[in-house]
Amino acid sequence: MIGRLNHVAIAVPDLDEGIRLYRDVLGASVSDPQDEPEHGVRVVFVELPNTKIELLYPLGENSPIRAFLEKNSAGGIHHVCYEVEDIIAARDRLIGEGARILGNGEPKIGAHGKPVLFLHPKDFTGTLVELEQV
Repeated sequence: MIGRLNHVAIAVPDLDEGIRLYRDVLGASVSDPQDEPEHGVRVVFVELPNTKIELLYPLGENSPIRAFLEKNSAGGIHHVCYEVEDIIAARDRLIGEGARILGNGEPKIGAHGKPVLFLHPKDFTGTLVELEQV
């Protein structure tokens, strides 16, 4: 059901410093910051030959990244994102297997402009999993 690893998302307490580390220290190509108000984040994408790193910074007081950073002040891996061909079919299959979908269970449009869903970390060995339709 899952396809390629689309990205690994890392919450950062300082977006400019995260950009500097990936661009200047590691020599990666880093996108311009992009606000995603529906998800409460400002994101940049670090382009790698085989996947992407998504740096997440809180946008607004109700950002889930703000809550994450309150518990993990240095930042850290927030979630992994896998590609799926049909997000509704994937959702229905996962629900049938007993997995919990976060939110209202309906896909939202993610930072790549494609439908996404998040799966409860307690159902996936403590890892928050994002699915993105490709």
